[in-house]
Amino acid sequence: MALLSKIGQKTKEYAVLVMFRHTIFSFSFGIVSLLLTIHYSFSVEKFIICVLALLTARTGANGINRVIDAEIDKRNPRTSVRQIPKGQMSKKEALIFSLICLAFTPILASMLNPLALLLSPVALFFMIIYSYTKRFTPLCHLVLGFTVAMAPAGAWIAMTGTLSFTALFLAAANMFWVAGFDIIYGAQDYDFDTQNGIHSIPAYFGIAKGLKIAQLFHVIAFLSLVVVGFLTSQFHWIYFTGIAVIGMLFIIEHRVVKPNHLIHAEIASYNLNELVSIVFLTVGIIDTFI
Repeated sequence: MALLSKIGQKTKEYAVLVMFRHTIFSFSFGIVSLLLTIHYSFSVEKFIICVLALLTARTGANGINRVIDAEIDKRNPRTSVRQIPKGQMSKKEALIFSLICLAFTPILASMLNPLALLLSPVALFFMIIYSYTKRFTPLCHLVLGFTVAMAPAGAWIAMTGTLSFTALFLAAANMFWVAGFDIIYGAQDYDFDTQNGIHSIPAYFGIAKGLKIAQLFHVIAFLSLVVVGFLTSQFHWIYFTGIAVIGMLFIIEHRVVKPNHLIHAEIASYNLNELVSIVFLTVGIIDTFI
């Protein structure tokens, strides 16, 4: 029992480290992409391998981010309460855990098809390089979005060995959606970022213009989701109803955050977008099978 208790406690610690509940941001798009390949080239075995790849890749990427950003997190009052800055977990332990997770990317890719294996180093590169981009470019939000968007694109490649316009628009929606709410999240750190040379769109353009850019990104994401609906024969009124709900959530998200009122920035960037993920995943699954 003591061993099980320790395993349970350590699992909770790792889940907190990588903010596991936010896996839904890429997982939802990855799963829908997998399901849409049913009429192309579907395999239960491949589906399971892809799900494992989605989970381990995202977990490893977020863990390595915590290691790379440990010193910045320690200086930032908002993030100084995270495990590594507080000394609750060592950088070495977090690094080993992250590298083990990331090692599954090429291993699992090799079980899928040659193209997936060939592209796995590219995926690893972006999963690691993203954490450094805030040190030299305000486009770090788009790099994060691109990295997350590899989930639906990679899932499609894994199942079919090719790409399609549907997969590309799914990836575009995922990319600009994540980049948009990451800008909102990053607006909280405007003072810290500008004083410490951290690059972000709010720090570069100002909070007001940064939030406008986030709105633009979410318009692009919404339109991409609409295009996916028209490109996909499996999607009908249930999907488009869900997209309408997502559009309303986007509007709420941007209404509750103002340049001089960022108290709800975390709710807007995380909680509301968790709902976006759940809605998208739900209608995607339902409309695929009905």
